[in-house]
Amino acid sequence: MSVANPWSGSVALVLDGERRVLRLTLGALAELEDRLATGSLVELVARFEAGRFTARDLAAVLLAGLRGGGWDAPAAALAEAEIEGGAGEAARVAALLLARSFALPVVSA
Repeated sequence: MSVANPWSGSVALVLDGERRVLRLTLGALAELEDRLATGSLVELVARFEAGRFTARDLAAVLLAGLRGGGWDAPAAALAEAEIEGGAGEAARVAALLLARSFALPVVSA
């Protein structure tokens, strides 16, 4: 079982009863940009921060994170998957994944 390491930007999600680790790698971020119909990653993060994200945003972030974590199922599999905790957990995981991926490390002087 993979471990979600918050210091590496990882987040865990239980999908169809199996714990998955999501990461937004550079490749996953590129895929996410391709899936966004409009806007940039910065705009996507702003939508999540403001609570104005769409189901399409949510699915795109989760899919990109799953891909970055090594999941190779077709995109349609995510739409049919059971997410433990439902849509609320999916939104929490996606927001946390974005926050961890784009957070700047605190540097001590």
